[in-house]
Amino acid sequence: MLIFGASGDLTKRLLVPALYNLACDGLLSKHFAVLGTAMDPLTTESFRERMTADIKKFHTRGEFDPRAWDDLIRRFHYVQGAFDDKALFQKLRAEVKRLDGEVGAKDSVLFYCATAPKFFGLICDNLHEAGFKEGTGWRRIIVEKPFGTDLQSALKLNAEVLAHWQESQIYRVDHYLGKETVQNLLAFRFSNGMFEPLWNKHHIDNIQFNVSEAVDVEGRGGYYDSSGVLRDMMQNHMFQMLAYLCMEVPGSFEPDAIRNEKAKLLQSLRRYTPDEVARYVVRGQYGPQLDAAGKVVKPGYRGEKDVDPRSKTETYAAARLHIDNWRWEGVPVYLRSGKALWKRGTEIIVEFKKAPEVIFRGTPVTGLAPNRLLFHIQPYQGIEIQFQAKIPGPRLQLQPVNMRFAYGDAFKAARYTGYEVMIHSCSHGDATLFSRGDLVEAAWQAAQPLLDYWTATPADFPNYARSSWGPKVAADLIAKDGRRWHEVVTGDVLKTVPLFKDGDALFLEAVIMALRSRQVAPGDLVIHKGDVGRELYLVARGEVEVLDDVGNVLKVLKDGDIFGEIGVLMSTPRTADVRARTSCDLFVLGKADFSRILRDNPQFAKAVLQVAKDRYDLNLSPQLLTAPR
Repeated sequence: MLIFGASGDLTKRLLVPALYNLACDGLLSKHFAVLGTAMDPLTTESFRERMTADIKKFHTRGEFDPRAWDDLIRRFHYVQGAFDDKALFQKLRAEVKRLDGEVGAKDSVLFYCATAPKFFGLICDNLHEAGFKEGTGWRRIIVEKPFGTDLQSALKLNAEVLAHWQESQIYRVDHYLGKETVQNLLAFRFSNGMFEPLWNKHHIDNIQFNVSEAVDVEGRGGYYDSSGVLRDMMQNHMFQMLAYLCMEVPGSFEPDAIRNEKAKLLQSLRRYTPDEVARYVVRGQYGPQLDAAGKVVKPGYRGEKDVDPRSKTETYAAARLHIDNWRWEGVPVYLRSGKALWKRGTEIIVEFKKAPEVIFRGTPVTGLAPNRLLFHIQPYQGIEIQFQAKIPGPRLQLQPVNMRFAYGDAFKAARYTGYEVMIHSCSHGDATLFSRGDLVEAAWQAAQPLLDYWTATPADFPNYARSSWGPKVAADLIAKDGRRWHEVVTGDVLKTVPLFKDGDALFLEAVIMALRSRQVAPGDLVIHKGDVGRELYLVARGEVEVLDDVGNVLKVLKDGDIFGEIGVLMSTPRTADVRARTSCDLFVLGKADFSRILRDNPQFAKAVLQVAKDRYDLNLSPQLLTAPR
C-alpha cells in the first residue's frame, strides 16, 4: 500500500487507525507492507515513531493492543519527496519492488492518494511514466473526495486520472459509504420481503434526509469558504445515500450491477431550471452568538478566521428533489444539511401514506399519524419503525409507538472509522462502495444548476442562529407542501429541559413520540389572547415574550421554558398574547397527548402543577390534570 500524503491528517487520523483495526480483527494479510511518501523530511524510523505516537491518540478501540501494533508498524516504510519530482517515483518503484520481495505481495499494489485533488492527475501521470503499470499483479488507485468543485472540474479530473489508467483501476472513495448503517440500506431493502413491495409512489408519501452538524467550520474557514455545504455534503454523501435508498433492484450484488442502478437513479434526478432552483431550494448561513448584553460570544460564519466578511458561501441548504422515473414519480425527496445546528445527527426518514380514517368515524380517534421508517446513521446507529397502537382501556384511543433496533444491542463490533471496509474492499477488487466516473458526473449534473443560480443571485445572510434548527426558510419550503421536517429527538436532548430532566425512559419516549416541531420568526404571534388552548409549547431555542392588553412585555421565556399549558389543562381561552422575541425553535405538544402523558406519568403532572403555582399562583388539583377529556 503506497500512501501519497503519508504525513497528513487523513493518514494519521483515519487510514492508520483503519489499518490497525483490520490488523486487530485478523483482516490484514501477512503479505502486506505500507510505503509512505510526502514532503516531510522523515526516515522510515522517524515515520514509525510518529505513527506510533499518533495511533495512541486516534485509535478507536476500547483498549490499545501493543502487540498488534508492533506487528503492524514494523511493516511501515517511508521515502521523502515531492509529487512533481519524477526521480521520486523511480525511488518508489524500486522500494516497492524490494518490499514485494520481502513480504511476498505478488506484485500487487494499492496506491492511496491522501492528498488534495489537484495532485491526483499529476500522481497518476508520474506513476504511469515510472512504469508502475507494468507487472504481474493488480494495480488499484484510491482517490479521495472532493471529486471536483463543479461539473467542469469533475469532468477534467476524471479525464486526468483516466488518461493512463482504466476505470476499473480507479476507486473514488466516499468514507460515508463505509459506515455500517449506510451499507445496511442495501441489506435492509433487499433481504426483507415485507418492505420492497411498499417501496414506491403508491405507498410512500415523502422521504427526508437529514445531516446535522453541531460544530461550526472549526478553524477551516479557508477551505470551507471555497466549498459550502452543497459541495461538502449534499452532492456526494447525501446523493450516495439517496441512490442506495431509491435505486431499482439490481440483478445481483456484483459491484457493477449495483453501481449501474445507482447511476440510473442519479441520472433520473431532475435538472432544475433557475426558476425551479428558486422554488425548490433554499440556503442559509449561521450568524454570531450573542450574550444578554449583545456582545459576540461566538462569531458568525463571516467572522470566522480566513472567511470573506461578505461571503455568500452557504453553511446550510435544504432542497426538494424530484426523481423522474416510474417508481418515484410525484414523491418529494427532501434533503437538508448544515453546520452549527442544534445537534449532531444523520437520519433518513421514510414517511408512508396515512391509512384511511373513515373506519374510525364515531370513535374517539380524531386523526391518524403517518407510519415512519427511520434509519439512524450516526451517532446513534439503528432502525426504527413508528406506528399506531391502542392505548390500554375500555375506549378506542390510539397512541404513536415505535419498535427500535440498535446496532449496539444486537452486534458486538469494534468502532470502525469507515475506512476499514474501503481499504479491505479495494484490496479484494470489490468496487461496490466506490463511485464510478459516470456516478460522479451525474451527481454534479444535478448539483450544478444550484451552484449557478446561487452565484448569480444575492444572499440574505446570516439567516439562522447558532445551535438552532436552521433558517426558517427551510421550514417554509416543506410547509408549502403541507408537510414538516421530522426532528429526531433523543432522550439525551430532552433531559436538558428542566421539566423533563428526571423522567424515566418510558416517559421520555412518550413525550418524544408526541412532540411536533415549529419554527417562528421574530415578531410572529405564537398564541393569540382569547383563543381556546389546544397546544402546549416548549422553547427549544430562542425567546418569546408574554404581552399584556396594550402590548407591554410581562415576561420573557427562554430555552427550556414552557408556555400555553394552563389553557390546555383547563380548556379555557388564552389569557395573553405570546410573541416571538427572536427566531425560535419550538416543540409543540397537543392537548390529547398532553393529557394522556399527564395521566400516565404522575411525576410530570406534579412538575406542571408547580409551574402553574409559581407562574400563575394557581392551585390546580391532580384530578383536574389527569381527568379524561
